[in-house]
Amino acid sequence: MSTRLSIFPLTGAILFPDLQLPLHIFEPRYRAMVGDALARDRRIAMIQPTERSEDAPLYEVGCVGKIENVETSEDGLYNIVLVGESRFRTLRELDVTTPFRQVEAELIEDPEEEFLTLGERAGFEHEARKFADMQGYAIDWDSVARLDDVSLINGVSQIAPFDAAAKQALLEAPNLRERCDLLVQLMEFFGRGDPDEGRVTLQ
Repeated sequence: MSTRLSIFPLTGAILFPDLQLPLHIFEPRYRAMVGDALARDRRIAMIQPTERSEDAPLYEVGCVGKIENVETSEDGLYNIVLVGESRFRTLRELDVTTPFRQVEAELIEDPEEEFLTLGERAGFEHEARKFADMQGYAIDWDSVARLDDVSLINGVSQIAPFDAAAKQALLEAPNLRERCDLLVQLMEFFGRGDPDEGRVTLQ
C-alpha cells in the first residue's frame, strides 16, 4: 500500500530504522514541515537529492523517521531528533500547495532479524579498525563489540564519512550482508586515499 510522506531532501544525510538522526531546522519551509508533522503524526521522511540544487530530483529510496525529541528556540528554529521507522521507495512526487515537498511512496519491509556469520562480523570489525586508524578516529571498541549486527552495520552506514552516492548505495542495499560487504569495499577504497576524500560535511 502507498502512503503520503512529507520529505526533507538533504545531501549526505541518511537514516536507518531504529537509529537516531539529530537535525537543526532553520529554513522556513522545513520549519513549516516540522510544525505540520508535530500537529499530525510527528513523521517526516529523509531522502537525498541527486544534485545540490533547488527542487532537485530525488533518489528513489529514503527512510521515514518519527520526531522523538524537539526543542524550539525563541526565533522559531527547531532542534529535533528523528528515530528511523521504515525505509521507503518513492513512487511519484505530488503536486502540493505546501512549501515543503511531498511524495507518494511504498514502505519497504525489512526482515525482522538479520545476522552476520562470525567470520563476516570479524572481517568487518578488522576492516573497520584499519579504517578508523587511518582516519584518526578514536573508537570505543569494547562498546562496538557489544552491538548487535544490525545496529553495527546500519550505524556505521549512517555516520560513515562517504560521499552521497556511496551512502545512498548503503541505504539501498537489500539486506544486511550485502550492506556489510559494500561497507568493507568502501572502507578499503576511501581508506587508500586522502583522509578527507569522501567525507561529507552537513551544512
